[in-house]
Amino acid sequence: MKLPRRLQNLFRQIYKRFSTPQSYARHLGVNIGIDNYIPDKDVWSSEPYLITVGSHCQITHGVKLFTHGGAHILRKEHPAFDIFGKIVIGNYVYIGNNCLIMPGVTIGNNVLVAAGSVVTKSIPDGVIVGGNPARII
Repeated sequence: MKLPRRLQNLFRQIYKRFSTPQSYARHLGVNIGIDNYIPDKDVWSSEPYLITVGSHCQITHGVKLFTHGGAHILRKEHPAFDIFGKIVIGNYVYIGNNCLIMPGVTIGNNVLVAAGSVVTKSIPDGVIVGGNPARII
């Protein structure tokens, strides 16, 4: 028996409110490791199954992960244009407040991303990045 949409939405809201951010992320389809600190539940994009987070990571308040862009606006003029990709976050990663992580980015292990950074390209292991666009500091 399929539940009515309003009842499904009510159950979804209750689960979101009373679950931990990590269990909610797993429920959405995020591949997430252990011992992570993620205070917000609204970090995940509309395609959370494309996101992988390692272990011992801290994703602070206001961080947004994007797995796709606004390519649908230009699709009539440029049919091959598409911005879509997985996001992979390694182990022992700290992502500061209000960072934006764009599609197709891989963040290596032992990385610190400074607050307010816009990460548009992949980041190697063991570095500190910051800025818009994020660069190695």
